[in-house]
Formats: sequence, structure tokens, C-alpha cells
Amino acid sequence: MVVRSRLSILFLTVFMDLLGFGLVIPILPTYATQLGASSFVVGLVMAVYALMNFVFSPFWGTMSDRHGRRPVIAVTVLITATAFLLLANAHSLALLFAARMLAGIGSANIAASQAYITDVTPPEGRAKALGMIGAAFGLGFIFGPPVGGFVKEHYGMDAVGYTAMVLSLINLLLIYFFLPESLKEKDANNTLELKPVTSAVRALRNERFRDLFLTSFIYITAFSMMQITVALLWEQHYGLNEAHIGYMFAFIGLASAIVQGTMVGWLARTFGEPKLMVMGSVFMGLGLLAIPFVPDAFFVPLAFIPILMLAFANGCMMPSITSLLSRNASEKEQGQVLGMNQSFGSLARIAGPTMGGLLYGWHYTGPYVAGAVLMGGALLFVLAYQRAGRGQATRPA
Repeated sequence: MVVRSRLSILFLTVFMDLLGFGLVIPILPTYATQLGASSFVVGLVMAVYALMNFVFSPFWGTMSDRHGRRPVIAVTVLITATAFLLLANAHSLALLFAARMLAGIGSANIAASQAYITDVTPPEGRAKALGMIGAAFGLGFIFGPPVGGFVKEHYGMDAVGYTAMVLSLINLLLIYFFLPESLKEKDANNTLELKPVTSAVRALRNERFRDLFLTSFIYITAFSMMQITVALLWEQHYGLNEAHIGYMFAFIGLASAIVQGTMVGWLARTFGEPKLMVMGSVFMGLGLLAIPFVPDAFFVPLAFIPILMLAFANGCMMPSITSLLSRNASEKEQGQVLGMNQSFGSLARIAGPTMGGLLYGWHYTGPYVAGAVLMGGALLFVLAYQRAGRGQATRPA
């Protein structure tokens, strides 16, 4: 009961954080354009967030091992609130870049939240609990974009920033009053570094984590190529308007939330995390490949089939990868390892949109065919991980 109560509070704090994120993200490109940004600069505005997340994720993960999960989560939420305040007053591109950089620094708290879950759950229940973060992502993108669009349309971008800031401050109060510390033994001697590239290279030399990190990177790269181009595909080749595209994204969020919130635990118990990653790689590859080839005359309902495949793949992949990383890490490594995994994800969210935009300019099917090929590569790393016999590894001392 105590564990469930802690996880419920953590889920609420992650959801509040991602709700603020969902409020802002869909309308940022339009706002940047209003400030005079070209399409290339709009891409940089989006990429700088992921870049800061990449740089600071290992830092926050290590800090959570040294000082505890709760203070790191609280500090990063406070940074996020400050970023939204800056966004509300960002009437120039320079301030907009500064706001997104600060938000990227604060966004690295997901690693501490994942480490919190590993602290309070046994290994056999970890995939289900970690799936809650994926469900929070989905819910944040169900409710955030329509609210953000409504507020901007009626009250302006300033109000969007202030609304997101208020959500972050409410979140900070939830953490302060209701979220207890989860780390029983803090490691004040854990090495603190702010060298993400060096840390990434070192992480890839560690056989316990290498295949999982590479699988995570490839999977998120492939998914990000789809995310950055699918709205263009639906608008230019299927004739959808912005409202229809918003509904499609809401459906993606809803399907992902259902899969990760209700099915992941059962799937992990039934098949095990390594087999789930095999299924996720296959479904992601096939789903990506199908998206640009849906017949125009039968867009509804056929377009929802690859979306459901992607939602199922998301539910299989990320909770399983995170659970296995945690299982292969010692108690003192939890925050650091999960922070490094988030850094690889952030690096993928820089590479994916860049590659996706270039490939889409070449041919509208490019990002999806390339994404399917990448998922074939991810499948090879998953199979290598299975052959190495680490799928059922126990945590090192």
C-alpha cells in the first residue's frame, strides 16, 4: 500500500510535468515563426531542448544517487517553472532560445523519476511501474495540446507560459508535501561529471548496458523521424487539416497511455522484457513502414492500424529497456545509468528530427522506410543482448 501510494504521487508529479510540456510543444513552431524564425531556426529551437537534456541527464542522475531522488525532482521542476516564466516573456528569438535551453535542463528529471521507481519496486514489478511514466507521457499529450491551443488562441502565448508555470509550481508543492524520499543509502562519493560525450563513450564500453543503450538510441531516432514529419505527411498527402492532425496525435497519446498503463505489467510477466523488445522492434518497424502507404481512399480506418502498432511497440520497448538497465545496475548506479539512458534518448531526439526532415525533403516516404530499416538494426542489438544471456541478469552488488 505504501509503495502504491508513493507511485501514485510520483505518477501525478510526472503527469503534471508532462502536461505543461504538452501545453507548449505543439504551438512552439508557430510562435517561433511569428518571431521571425525560418523553418531551419524552428528546428534549432526544438533541438536545443533535446541538446540540454542530453548534456544534463547524467548530471541529474548522478546527483540523485548522491543526494536523493526527491531534491533532484524538486529542483528540476523549479527550473522548469522558471523556464515557463521566461517563455511567457519571450518576445524575441534570443529569449525563446534561452527559455527552451532552461526547459531542457529541467527536463532531465525523468531519470530521477525512473530511479525513484526502481528504489521502491521489486524487479518483477518494475516494468509495470515504469510503464506508468509512459502512460503519463500519453496523458500529457492527450490533454496538453488542446488546452494549450485554446489558451493561445484566446489569450496569447504569454498566458500559455504562465499556465504552464502555474502547473509546475503546483507540482512543486505536491513534491514538497507528499513525495517522500525513496533512496535508502545515498552515495556521496559517486563521481559527478558534466561530460556527456565522454560518459556516452564510456557507457558503450560497458557490456552490461551497451546493447540496451544502442537499442534505445536507434528506437527513439526512428520514432522521432516519424514524429517530426507525420503532420506534414497527413496534411500534404492526405489532406488533413490542423484539427484532424491534433485528433490523430491525441489518439496516439491515448493508445500509448492505455498500452503502457494497463498492458505492460501483464506482458512483462508473460513474456519477459527481452521478448517484449523483440516484439516492440518488429511492430515499430512494420508500423513505421505502413504509415506513408495507407491508401488515400481508406485513410479512415486504415491509418489507425499503424498508430496502434506504434503504441503497442512503445509499450513494449521503453519500460522493458529501462527495467533491464535497472536490473543490470547496482543500487549505487541506478540514477547514473538511467540518466545516461535518457541522454541517449535526447541525442536520438536531435538526430531523428534532423534526419527525418532531410529524408522527407527527398521523398515523403523516406523517414518511414529509413525508420523501418533502423528498427531492423535495433532488433539485431536486442537479439545480441538475448544471446549474451543478460535478459535475466540480477543486480550487481
